Amino acid sequence: MIVILTADIINSRKLPSKKWIDSLKTILNTIGKTPNDWEIYRGDEFQLEIKNPEQTLLIAFQLKAFFKSINLDLRMSFGFGDKTYKAKKITESNGTAFMHSGETFETLKKQKLNLAINSGNTIFDEEMNLILKLSLSFMDNWLPQAAEFVLIAIQNPTLSQEEIGVKLGINQAAVSRRQKRSNYELLLQVERYFREKIKTLEV
Repeated sequence: MIVILTADIINSRKLPSKKWIDSLKTILNTIGKTPNDWEIYRGDEFQLEIKNPEQTLLIAFQLKAFFKSINLDLRMSFGFGDKTYKAKKITESNGTAFMHSGETFETLKKQKLNLAINSGNTIFDEEMNLILKLSLSFMDNWLPQAAEFVLIAIQNPTLSQEEIGVKLGINQAAVSRRQKRSNYELLLQVERYFREKIKTLEV
């Protein structure tokens, strides 16, 4: 089983692409290689293959935090399944993971949703999408400072609040406030719960 992420940047014209494209490529390069594993197309859309499904939400939260930290946002759909046709470019490959991702992506705007998953397993999808909807109720409202904290914390899971403060140029008390505002502990609980559930998923 693999996971295919289909995403587009909301209101991308608010910022010149040079403000975000290199940082986005840096994040995507930690997950795979272009154009085999990821590709940016039409200027503000991208597709990514996640080979380890357990990583899905950690990647979703990291991407969300990065864009919220620069006052933008992302629409993301994650399709779970297989890859039956492997092309040189991910955008030309195919399989159930691609179909699930594409189908859900097409519905996001209508649903006014920025994040959803589709594994083809109705019970799993309904439960996880409800949890993600609840999580979006605070993630969609992250201010840049809170989002920046989340991004650094996800990328550096072993750092203490003091060490994160050094990276952000703020004191430990300010780090603690950002952590609370971002609901970071709750985010990690959602991520851990997802990791347990995905182990039982058969698609």
